[in-house]
Amino acid sequence: MAVVNQLEHETWMRLAHREAGRAFDVGEVPIGAVLVCDGQVVGSGYNQPIGAGDPTAHAEVVALRAGAANIGNYRLTGATLYATVEPCLMCAGALVHARVGVLVFGAAEPRTGAVRSVMQALDHPSLNHRVKVVEGVLAQESRELMQRFFKERREQLDTAAS
Repeated sequence: MAVVNQLEHETWMRLAHREAGRAFDVGEVPIGAVLVCDGQVVGSGYNQPIGAGDPTAHAEVVALRAGAANIGNYRLTGATLYATVEPCLMCAGALVHARVGVLVFGAAEPRTGAVRSVMQALDHPSLNHRVKVVEGVLAQESRELMQRFFKERREQLDTAAS
């Protein structure tokens, strides 16, 4: 696997941020993901469980599904997934099942983050696959978008209650 430097991580993460913006624009929690394999985007996605009526339509899962369909294999060995926010337990499990090589995420998720914050699911000794983790890439930008989203939601609720 080629060594990826910080600038390359930031470049791919900016594409994931673009996906997060799409989620924001449609009223979904603004998380985006991009799946990169051999230096090319093979899948991307944004949170859409509300719009899709699908509780599994998290950005990471949407990107993994697109990538698997694009390359014609559910095993994404050697791929890198860029996610703007630390994945939840479901998404961490999907990374293992897909055999993703590297996860790069932006902001930590102190309530549901299953990679570093709340639990370290990818480090469980019984797993038959290890995902390398790079954390904190463009974390501030990811955090700010989430904060802006929830601030606007609270303001909308306050206005509606008035």
